[in-house]
Amino acid sequence: MENDENTYANSSSFRASPREGAIYFQRWKRPSRAAAVCLGLLCVLLLAGIISLSFYQSNQSTSYNNLTKERDQLQKENENLNKKIKGRRCPEGWREFEFSCYYITNENKTWMQSSEECQELGADLVIINSKEEQVFINGLYQTKNNVWIGLTDSVTEGTWKWVDGTPLTTANWGRGQPNGNNGTDQDCGEFVYHPTSQGWWNDEKCSNKQNWICEK
Repeated sequence: MENDENTYANSSSFRASPREGAIYFQRWKRPSRAAAVCLGLLCVLLLAGIISLSFYQSNQSTSYNNLTKERDQLQKENENLNKKIKGRRCPEGWREFEFSCYYITNENKTWMQSSEECQELGADLVIINSKEEQVFINGLYQTKNNVWIGLTDSVTEGTWKWVDGTPLTTANWGRGQPNGNNGTDQDCGEFVYHPTSQGWWNDEKCSNKQNWICEK
């Protein structure tokens, strides 16, 4: 009987108190709560990453669509330009240079009459925009007769403009030109052919009658 009492006493000494059990449970529970917090943070970060990726992909998709539209537009414009170039044919009796057609007359008329004649043909007096075109015109009209071009300062003396209203930015005037011939109303431009150069321009009275060149 004494042995049983000793055994019971020993067993009772190893039994945890309620307080000690609660401490043990709390210690076991703490790691689980920390894991939940970490998992929550990971979920938030993952969600933020997904949102950022979706936003990036959306921007990339928008940029791609814009570039695709621009590419298609450029291709369309290029095709239209190629069709225009391939289909470009000057009327009979006209000469072609780059994207324009030129018509040379053998008649003699004033500058204004010449301009009106060109307009009836759907054109106007020639506008020379480059050195290459200057050389072409000089080779096109190999004659000692000067020809009218679409240049005038009749609106404002000394301010030369082309017939389409654009100001003169590059010029090929002859030496000492334009001189106005001492105020004798030389308000219209003419082209002077030269066999060994690219020709040049001169100012002349608009009432003079001479040949002209149309361009369209």
